[in-house]
Amino acid sequence: MRWDGQKIDAGEGDALPGLDLRTLPGLVRSVRTPDFAGVTFHEVLSRTALNRVPDASAVPFRWTVNPMRGCLHACTYCLDPSTSILMADGRQRALADLRVGDQIVGTRLVGRYRRYVATEVLGRIESVKPAYRVRLADGTEIIASGEHRFLTERGWKHVTGPLHGALQRPYLTGNNSLVGFGRGIVDGAWDQWESHDDYRRGYLAGMIRGDGMMLRRTYRRRSGAANNVTMFRLALADVEALDRTRHYLEHFGVATHRRPFVAATPTRRALDAIFTSRAADFERIVELMAVPDDPASAWHAGFLSGAFDAEGSCSGGIVRISNKDEVYLAAVEAAFASLGLETVREGPNAIGVQTVRLRGGRPAVGRFFAAVQPAITRKLQIVGRAVKSTADLRVVEIEPLGAPVPLLDITTGTGDFVANGVIAHNCFARGTHRYLDLDAGKDFDTQIVVKTNVAEVLRAEVARRSWAREHVALGTNTDPYQRPEGRYTLMPGIIEALAGSGTPLSVLTKGTLLRRDLPLLAAASHDVPVSLAVSIAVLDEELQQQLEPGTPTARARLSLVRAIRDAGLPVQVLVAPVLPWLTDSTDHLDRLLGAVADAGAQRATVMALHLRPGAREWFLAWLTRERPELVAGYGRVFRGGSYVHGEYRAWLDARVRPLLAKHGLDRPQPDAEGVRWARRDGDAHPAAAQLQPALF
Repeated sequence: MRWDGQKIDAGEGDALPGLDLRTLPGLVRSVRTPDFAGVTFHEVLSRTALNRVPDASAVPFRWTVNPMRGCLHACTYCLDPSTSILMADGRQRALADLRVGDQIVGTRLVGRYRRYVATEVLGRIESVKPAYRVRLADGTEIIASGEHRFLTERGWKHVTGPLHGALQRPYLTGNNSLVGFGRGIVDGAWDQWESHDDYRRGYLAGMIRGDGMMLRRTYRRRSGAANNVTMFRLALADVEALDRTRHYLEHFGVATHRRPFVAATPTRRALDAIFTSRAADFERIVELMAVPDDPASAWHAGFLSGAFDAEGSCSGGIVRISNKDEVYLAAVEAAFASLGLETVREGPNAIGVQTVRLRGGRPAVGRFFAAVQPAITRKLQIVGRAVKSTADLRVVEIEPLGAPVPLLDITTGTGDFVANGVIAHNCFARGTHRYLDLDAGKDFDTQIVVKTNVAEVLRAEVARRSWAREHVALGTNTDPYQRPEGRYTLMPGIIEALAGSGTPLSVLTKGTLLRRDLPLLAAASHDVPVSLAVSIAVLDEELQQQLEPGTPTARARLSLVRAIRDAGLPVQVLVAPVLPWLTDSTDHLDRLLGAVADAGAQRATVMALHLRPGAREWFLAWLTRERPELVAGYGRVFRGGSYVHGEYRAWLDARVRPLLAKHGLDRPQPDAEGVRWARRDGDAHPAAAQLQPALF
């Protein structure tokens, strides 16, 4: 890692984004590096290392050490800025053009099915990092960072990643298919055709032939002289199509007037109309409506756009265009065929209307909308429909692009969005570290304060005569073994300082980097009591990655438990937090505790979810989006405030006790001070959240 060359001068205007120099006494330098794109590390010389826990906190220890302020267990997910994003109105917009507050399409689990829903862009993040081109069998391509995750038929998976080792995570292979509808969203034809005269002519032909009135009559005046009358009129309830038609006519030199045509009724929307009675305008419109002998692709796209706005529908996700005129219907079929879209003719019905129906399901509908871009928003809606598709979205190639490239990402209300027609995860965990009750800095996920001298300061503090060698807990606020520790290597000095002074210590982590320090911890255990605990709460990979993005899988953490036991050290597992109706079933707890026992853990502690202010709002917002049917139940379980109600706690305890006994995980394991991690006075610890690392 080329770290030293990434220093940011304090004089730079953006050296400390979101931070005031005055709030960071002891700042040595700020560092950015492509290996942690989007993150700034503020290296400080700290005056203290030991942090005393406030008396109001009922945790079974009084001292902690936090080598960093901030946490990178929240991954950074990034896409190419040109990626097409599906908007809530059914249109597409480049990722680079999105802004906070825009309404786009995400997804949500409704009962057993995932459905498209409207969501809001909450944040926008830029980075520069290595990228990959992911190609799918249907021709879809998308450029993303290796950390980015896509929804597959087997859950959320990163673009790349090692299958084994400390950084293990689920990643895409040729056996995966993405979820969505594919390349329909990729086509950039609208960008090319919207300003093309052939497209404009085609739109006017499709619209006016489908829904316009062209009147040419000759009347006799009383004097006997001929009176030639011409009239063009287009009346629509959807002003978007009316405005587009008027704008295109003006482009070709035809001026129209607009006025109300039909007032609204309780069962019908109001109609507005544009019209002109000038003979020259009428003749010009007749010319514009003509079907060319050899239409260009842009004309076909415009014609379909106008025909769909005039006579089309997309009910139930099926595109239909209906009319009585055989010439018109034939032109519709030819336009579909020119764009590579298959159709079938239906009808006629009792009044002679026939329908051209688009075949190919949601992928074909996506290609149709992307290619022709109708004006009427309400006909484009995908919101509310189930996430189903017949598109062939198998992964066929993942190609590294080489040098780092500029990438963008967004934060959304649902935690996902539709990118190039496939469902992509966003940096949902970004900004959620406010629930950690940490007191330093802002933007806690991207502005990481690193106490580079923490080991030296700690060594001096524990050498004082006044130090009573009380138990020190590591991992109660931020995980000491998150990824930056691999570069800064702060923990070895901390362990040596504590053990060398005769201070008992404990480490709670979900980071498999702890494996690096096992020899040092084993040596320390000969001098002082050392307690190690690994947090494993969720076996289901998709749910785990939704709640703990960027953390090692349960499988990787179980492997860490085995490594700790192989090193001759005792280890327990913290099964926390248990989520009502999500991870509290007998089957899930039995399988998880069985896996924990098989890995060699001596004890397991099971704790229910704790929702402090800040965490409560975040989690309930997630629950409302992903599992709305559970919201009422959570209201009952947490009706007393931040902690689960006593009835649920007793119910969970009754369920867990026999499972702990079954797997031999109910043995007491006090630390050097006689303090137990899990229970006190026969009840769940009231400060359980202090021991739930980096989740809520």
